[in-house]
Amino acid sequence: MRPVNLIPPEDRRGDQAPLRTGPLAYIVLGALVAVLVGVTALVLTGNQISESKDEVASLEREDAAAAARASRLASYTQFRSLSEQRVATVTSLADSRFDWERVMRELSLILPSNVWLTNLAGTAAAGVGVSGESSSSGSGLRAGIAGPALELTGCAAGQAAVAGFITALKDIDGVTRVGVQSSEVAGEESEAGSGDAGGEDCRTRAFIAKFELVVAFDAAPIPATGSSEVEVPPAAAPEAAQVASSETAEGGEE
Repeated sequence: MRPVNLIPPEDRRGDQAPLRTGPLAYIVLGALVAVLVGVTALVLTGNQISESKDEVASLEREDAAAAARASRLASYTQFRSLSEQRVATVTSLADSRFDWERVMRELSLILPSNVWLTNLAGTAAAGVGVSGESSSSGSGLRAGIAGPALELTGCAAGQAAVAGFITALKDIDGVTRVGVQSSEVAGEESEAGSGDAGGEDCRTRAFIAKFELVVAFDAAPIPATGSSEVEVPPAAAPEAAQVASSETAEGGEE
């Protein structure tokens, strides 16, 4: 006879016991794990996004505060820039001043008794007068001198007196060179003093020499001839106008 197992299948143990649920339990467990991982990743991503948004909002607040602070301090920055420009302008004006009074005093001391001047012009630069205004003087030897110079016209008792005067001019403090534009003696006594109708020719005798000299001060600072106007904030415009007018007045006194 063939043996028959009378134990119900659900109560059996061992290799011959059939599976109760099969692979369904593993599938469900894997799905639960996947869902857990997804939820965890979603939560972490949401936290990172929230932190990033908070950081962006904090940076925007800091940027707004910095912009407001910079706006409040803008007037101080403009004032500092204006102050530096004014200091530079005043320094430039002070450095470009030339002591004409000293030059005239020394010229009067070295002027020989046998030399007399009929015209004297002092210019701060070629084509620029002492006061900074445009000058017609700027041709001949004067055009080749960038800095201050004296233009002398007069007469002397002979060419030897002219040469002695040129040597004496070199003793003036700051003189770097003396140029001779012309030095002429009347050819005949009949021509002496003829000059023009205005009698500007000082050669009243045949031996008298008429000269035109240019005395250069090349080592002296060249005055600034450009505009010294500066851009100022609207609130400081009246004060800047007063400073500009005072600077113009100082330039005219030179």
